[in-house]
Amino acid sequence: MGGFALRLEAAVAASPSSSNRSRVAFWDFRSIDTMKHSRDLAREKQGSPSYDAVIEKEVAAIAESGATHVAIGTPYDEEFVPYLSRWVEAARRHGLKVWFRGNFSGWEGWFDVPRIDRETHLQNLRRFLNTHPSLFEDGDVFTSCPECENGGPGDPRQTGDVEGFRNFLLAENDVAQEFFRTTGKNVRTAWFSMNADVARLIFDPETTRRLDNTVTIDHYVRSPEALARDAEALSQKSGGSVVLGEFGAPIPDIHGKMTEAAQAEWLRAALTALQNTPSIAGLNYWTHAGSSTALWDDSGKPRQAASVLRAFYRPILLRGSVRDEWGRGIPSARVFWRTSFETTTDTAGNFSLLLPREEGSESRLTISAEKFAPKTVPISEEVIRVSLQSTDSSWFTPLLVWLQSLGK
Repeated sequence: MGGFALRLEAAVAASPSSSNRSRVAFWDFRSIDTMKHSRDLAREKQGSPSYDAVIEKEVAAIAESGATHVAIGTPYDEEFVPYLSRWVEAARRHGLKVWFRGNFSGWEGWFDVPRIDRETHLQNLRRFLNTHPSLFEDGDVFTSCPECENGGPGDPRQTGDVEGFRNFLLAENDVAQEFFRTTGKNVRTAWFSMNADVARLIFDPETTRRLDNTVTIDHYVRSPEALARDAEALSQKSGGSVVLGEFGAPIPDIHGKMTEAAQAEWLRAALTALQNTPSIAGLNYWTHAGSSTALWDDSGKPRQAASVLRAFYRPILLRGSVRDEWGRGIPSARVFWRTSFETTTDTAGNFSLLLPREEGSESRLTISAEKFAPKTVPISEEVIRVSLQSTDSSWFTPLLVWLQSLGK
């Protein structure tokens, strides 16, 4: 839709659960993950000031894509705090909030650090937060233990310790909430991303309620439509909204090999399905670079999928009206683009419709209403005004046309 002369109307809410207001974005929370660089290279690059140029370029590209947040996976150990700070500072320079998705290295044994238990993790968490309050600002998300099932005592599916796992997450959340309450910063703390099967086991309605009414899953599936179906099913079971903490393609074991065009088409189908899924509160694409799912190649060049993500992260908001021959608003008229983006007019015949900002895509809108001939119009103006011709052949239609002509 590069030819659309339309103003982008973007707004980021403090909370992603704002269904009571007019939509100006498909999702209020939109993130891209940097784990392959912000975590995996933490020890290698922490002593390399020149790597700041790479961080700057990566964060700038994420900001330009329309993301509201950048997901940073740097460990929380003191050793890595200077490296974490470099990523956070780059995010602030580009107007991005941060989703902190690191952990203490000992939880999973990253970088050959000795493994730690739950109590040690809680102690480390208190120490880290109290030592580094300046890292955080309003609107951030802080996850103390992403994919928590991969470390500590182990996966509750294997250990059977479902209650212990739940209680640990609740205790971690209590520590973080108390810290941010004390500092007066509005930071979300309950987005404990995990495997979807673990989430189905852990998130009963009471646990969901205590964890911000949100279930966060790292979910990779072959079918784009399954991504949306699984999220909706988990929402129904848990009683909460769903955040996709990680998603993307291709994962070779799941999707096989994909061309650049096939990756872009998979992502377009997934985002189209997700924007029609009411339970989705936000999403984080994994990853910016360095993985099979990367949006940018190793030289920093965007792949086709990066343009697709940008189209949905920076949508366009169309506004308009649908009227009959006599200037009266037509209520309940259907306004649609393709088959997955549609709305209906209100009682006054007015409408608004979000569309992905896709370069070179079809740029015609279709409007239809009962007893009126449908019309397809080009989308070339900020406000679209459409007049439909009545197909009603009753005796008074000619009279109304004649009366209308007298008023001209």
